[in-house]
Amino acid sequence: MQPPNLPTTLVRQPAPAWRSTAYANDKEIPISSADYSGRWYVLYWYPLDFTFVCPTEIRGFQSLLAEFTRDGVAVIGASTDSFFSHQAWFADRKTFPEVITHPVIADTNHSVSRAFGVLKEDQGVAFRATVVVGRPGHRALAQRQRPQRGTQPRRSAAHRAGPPERRAVQRRLAQGTGVRRVSA
Repeated sequence: MQPPNLPTTLVRQPAPAWRSTAYANDKEIPISSADYSGRWYVLYWYPLDFTFVCPTEIRGFQSLLAEFTRDGVAVIGASTDSFFSHQAWFADRKTFPEVITHPVIADTNHSVSRAFGVLKEDQGVAFRATVVVGRPGHRALAQRQRPQRGTQPRRSAAHRAGPPERRAVQRRLAQGTGVRRVSA
């Protein structure tokens, strides 16, 4: 099933306030949109832990973390799995040879996924999605795609997500095969 497009009205609109817990460096931490107030951040979703495609995108975002950090952009992963599921999966060194250091939200009550419109309600899992939130707390761009198709971080997210680079980020999004792009 192809997910419906995210409404174009989401772009340039305030990002919803959210609060959850997350896996970060093998610890359970509280995390919220307030922690990123005034900062750019990329929030990406994947459907479930212990699946075939998801490690590729998580490792991809992790491998680009230094670039994002250098450009002042935080990276946050999310799925509807629990902290304990994340902890067990990320401890598997065959699947994740590099330690996952960026926070990954454990959205077990679905509040973050639902707030951003990426929850597949009938299955209780999130679509694969990426949202870039800009400095004033507004969505700079958003995408959602089929759960079976992995996200390609170099194509789907902002390496340089500042205002001057927004068009370049949108071009990268548009290059991804099967990506549903929301124009600004």
